[in-house]
Amino acid sequence: MGQRRLGFWRRLAVALVLPALKLWTKRRWYGLENMPPGGGFIITPNHMSQFDPLLVAHVIYASGRWPRFLAKASIWKVPFVGFMLRKTQQIPVERGSVEAVKSLDTLIEAIRVGGVVVIYPEGTTTRDPQLWPMRGKTGAARLALVTGAPVVPMATWGAQQVHDVRTKKISLKPRRPVSVSVGKPVDLSRWQGEAPTKAVLEQMTEAIQLATRDLLAELRQEEPPQELYAAPPRRATGPTERPA
Repeated sequence: MGQRRLGFWRRLAVALVLPALKLWTKRRWYGLENMPPGGGFIITPNHMSQFDPLLVAHVIYASGRWPRFLAKASIWKVPFVGFMLRKTQQIPVERGSVEAVKSLDTLIEAIRVGGVVVIYPEGTTTRDPQLWPMRGKTGAARLALVTGAPVVPMATWGAQQVHDVRTKKISLKPRRPVSVSVGKPVDLSRWQGEAPTKAVLEQMTEAIQLATRDLLAELRQEEPPQELYAAPPRRATGPTERPA
């Protein structure tokens, strides 16, 4: 959907967010020509900060499309934020529940009508100490296999200067340099027509994450790690323990 068909709530969201972003960041964008000009597709960014979704949204909006993010349903419980997420047609998901199936149906419909769906394969901010992408969950791969939609990798860098997940610090300093790079659609043709088995989806997900890793390496001008980071399982808390 192009910018001319935003409607009231989307225009309000833009009016609230865009001026602050322009003041807050000094932007460098690369590869916007790699985003398909029409039709539905999937964007799979890296996730290293609670600030980077705003960078992703800004790039997609500037390209003339409207982003629809898949995000944890708990965010919808935040006052006003949840209200605006509903009004701007973002997509909640309750992991490991029947509602997750409904989310997939919503995503399929969004792709069918030409929407731009944003899925963070990691499902959370990276736990890699150096902020490289982790191994991903298979939701984006499953959606691509079902719909045949292109998967466009995207890398962001600089959001950690606004919000750093390692220190939990937030900076309000203006004109923070941030970079976003959009890659060419990931070649997933070898899996076309395959059944969505665990092995197939994991292979597709690794291809997607490696493409994002390589984009990020170009932005950082650093050599990336050879293997994707595998986050250790979170420690379960007992009935007498408090979560950290």
